[in-house]
Amino acid sequence: MKKYEDENHKIDLPDPIEAIKFRMEQSGISRKELAKYIGSASKVSEILNRKRSLSLSMIKALHEGLGIPADILLKDPTQKTIDQRYDIRDYPFTEMYNRGYFGDCFKKLNDAKEYAEECLSKFFSIFDNLKLEVCYRKSTSSIEEKGALMAWHAQALNICSKENLPAFKKEKLENSLDRLIKLSYFPSGVQIVKEALNEIGIHFVILSHLPKTKLDGACFFSPMGNPVIAMTIRYDRLDNFWFTLFHEIGHIYLEDINSKKKIILDDTESIAQKDNEEMRADEFALDSLIHPQDWKRANKIKTKAELVNLADKLSISPAIIAGRIRKERNDYSLFSDLLGQGKVRMYLKLHLIRRDVIHRDGGADSMTPMPLKNLEY
Repeated sequence: MKKYEDENHKIDLPDPIEAIKFRMEQSGISRKELAKYIGSASKVSEILNRKRSLSLSMIKALHEGLGIPADILLKDPTQKTIDQRYDIRDYPFTEMYNRGYFGDCFKKLNDAKEYAEECLSKFFSIFDNLKLEVCYRKSTSSIEEKGALMAWHAQALNICSKENLPAFKKEKLENSLDRLIKLSYFPSGVQIVKEALNEIGIHFVILSHLPKTKLDGACFFSPMGNPVIAMTIRYDRLDNFWFTLFHEIGHIYLEDINSKKKIILDDTESIAQKDNEEMRADEFALDSLIHPQDWKRANKIKTKAELVNLADKLSISPAIIAGRIRKERNDYSLFSDLLGQGKVRMYLKLHLIRRDVIHRDGGADSMTPMPLKNLEY
């Protein structure tokens, strides 16, 4: 009988605002006293006049302070408790807001903080389709670093979710390796990488790292099942760009990310965390960019003219040879002017501006230029 009544005579829950008003009247609570649960007199007025929605933090305070059932305030009969999934203190929330991670729903930071639980829940919902086993960096990482890495990862996934790419096949990547390497020879090569990778089913994202993180690149799967290469341009040099790119390509080619649950985060300057996968990806990048036979010649180079001449013969960027020589010889005073310092962000910014101009002239879709330190591509 009870089951029949529940299914056929279900009683609707009271309206949340009416429930608050009833409790105020029942307990003799003034609007001024209600402010300590909602935040301010102005917010009380907006809530009671239905001009502002209840945030989860308000609901929790009203539930715990006034004893109003959570399911009434939430209007969800299946929700019996208010569980906090995300703590704003675990994430660089202000920086995320300033970089537009939460869209333009809130005009002011304080408003976003008021609804922080909702903002973070919606933002991180991109992980729901992945059922990701989140494990960022070594176990000794601080909560702040793990939170920042998780936020950066989620934003990269949110960017990928807007793209529709063809299915990825390893053969396509294998056939495209030489073309990708040759792109380094041209100043516009940095700008073309995304298009070249997208054609073979690989997402390419450039997203500046967040505070408290040391991150150059990452490799993982998108919710749609395509591999993702994401880079931060933490070191704005052409040699670092091309090495990091091919290091991440190596992870894909060597099938290190063969599960949607796996993410590889790389700090290319660190040697403390090198495992077999990292060493194999390093070797792949080094041998792909400069064939071992060609490296024998490159390693004997003494002058800038010799280096540039070999780069021309190999049709690769001089920065690639210069960067490797400096590292192999452990002499970072060599060929500094050939590294392409400051060139990566400059080329990308010019590309974004050019596409924006084309769009305003009636051409292709725009990619809005971002501030250099918060570059998103």
